[in-house]
Amino acid sequence: QVQLAESGGGSVQAGGSLRLSCAASGDTYARCIGWFRQAPGKEREGVAFMHIGAGLTRYADSVKGRFTITRDNAENTLSLQMNSLKPEDTAMYYCAATPPYHGAECRLVVTGDPSALRAFEHWGQGTQVTVSS
Repeated sequence: QVQLAESGGGSVQAGGSLRLSCAASGDTYARCIGWFRQAPGKEREGVAFMHIGAGLTRYADSVKGRFTITRDNAENTLSLQMNSLKPEDTAMYYCAATPPYHGAECRLVVTGDPSALRAFEHWGQGTQVTVSS
């Protein structure tokens, strides 16, 4: 089992930056862990993911070059550095994880593949990000 807790959301003007953190308790090795977001009236979107232990990261096209996902091994914390924020980045951001050995889903989830989304069994409570123009 793994439990996830997000922090770091807030409000920022367009062009600004925010850093989200996801503190994980439990064994995260070989899991795909990352960030989804959901804006009101829209479907949940996979944003950025890391396959722990495999050196794999994946980003949605909408955030490539602006968002970076990193892991602090000592703290067992995953961070999402968000730069050049846009109003369309406004959403609730959720940290989520699969069971171990779901590397395929880690590659597919940013494409919107429904089966990949279903592989994420562990979710945090979410943190709000609001970007004003």
